[in-house]
Amino acid sequence: MSGLPRTLEPNLLVGYDSSDDAAVYRLTDELALIQTVDFFPPVVDDPYDFGQIAAANALSDVYAMGGEPRLAMNLLAVPSCLPREAVGGHPGGGRGQGGGGWRSDRRRPQH
Repeated sequence: MSGLPRTLEPNLLVGYDSSDDAAVYRLTDELALIQTVDFFPPVVDDPYDFGQIAAANALSDVYAMGGEPRLAMNLLAVPSCLPREAVGGHPGGGRGQGGGGWRSDRRRPQH
């Protein structure tokens, strides 16, 4: 992403050009939003455990930036050839940490 032009948004306090764990956007003089997203291949075989690991990874990015997590989005990419039951526990591992989600077809599961 280093070849992309720098964003000239004055409220974007931390952007992709800083190589930080998350972006920081100023909402008011006293309040900023910390936002992060990750995708990575499975590191364990159990879908529920993988969901827990993915949620912990995303939450740790917010903590690393000095923030307090309030809401998380669950992104799940799975091969279209897998039956829904094969990944049924995957998002559940992050349940309680998420406020919404999105599913995409991929060759390998990612979170």
